[in-house]
Amino acid sequence: MAGQQFWGIPGWRCAFIMMATLSSLIGFLVFQYVVDPRRIINITYDSGENSDRNNLLDKSKASSVSVWLESWTATKAVIKVQTFQIIVLQGVVGSLPWTAMVFFTMWFELIGFDHNSSAALLSVFAIGCAMGSLLGGLIADRMSQIYPHSGRIMCAQFSALMGIPFSWFLLTVIPQSVSSWFTFGTTLFLMGLTISWNGTAANAPMFAEVVPVKHRTMIYAFDRAFEGSFSSFAAPMVGILSEKMFGYDPKTVDPVSGSAQAAFALSRGLLSMMAVPFGLCCLFYTPLYVVFRRDRENARIASLKEEEMM
Repeated sequence: MAGQQFWGIPGWRCAFIMMATLSSLIGFLVFQYVVDPRRIINITYDSGENSDRNNLLDKSKASSVSVWLESWTATKAVIKVQTFQIIVLQGVVGSLPWTAMVFFTMWFELIGFDHNSSAALLSVFAIGCAMGSLLGGLIADRMSQIYPHSGRIMCAQFSALMGIPFSWFLLTVIPQSVSSWFTFGTTLFLMGLTISWNGTAANAPMFAEVVPVKHRTMIYAFDRAFEGSFSSFAAPMVGILSEKMFGYDPKTVDPVSGSAQAAFALSRGLLSMMAVPFGLCCLFYTPLYVVFRRDRENARIASLKEEEMM
């Protein structure tokens, strides 16, 4: 859609409007039809006065003040859990490469690819990431059965570690030429297939085992907000490194054919903000081999005590 106009509106604006509209629609459907499992109560089937949805919802709603106080208390308790601290720490560092990847489109166009070719490459990468998330979850589930205390951690470290060779090969080895489209596409697909495991293979399942059930969504949201806030620094860092260290000069860029020198400089900036964080992310998972087993056992005992008190 880039480079075209629809009803007098630039194509890129139309793309944003479409995504915003779809997101709003999904949000409305979730609000309208999804029932929070935490609010499910015992259903009496002999009553036909209320709808199924009304039967599922608990009518006794706590005040918003008490909910926030309870959530804040739970957050403070979870923050003290070392598994949570480590996952958040690796997430802050591990999110940096993904934020830096917003420059992929610019890099491909500096090489000389047109809008369609660049979009196709990014689509191939997105497909690889989607399949990789599923594949990583399946492999980690199997590994967790064989190695209950370390299987997921090994999968996460493998995925983070694979980001280093793929980043190096993508950004430095492949000739930066439009004739390398197929090589770029293959590399991006395999890269997406292997570096996208962490969330489904380790982070989310391990969170679920050390976080109280009724506060999971809040803790997940806290984690995403925390990671996203810090990872946002990656994009400007790529720009600073490309300009100050590797000689990126916007004046040398041709709007049509790009610039080989600018593409080279940007690729080195991207490599710096991808390979190093991927390596640190892999390293930061290591303490989980010690603390995850203990924290999971503590969470299990706490859950049993809560059930006994009910």
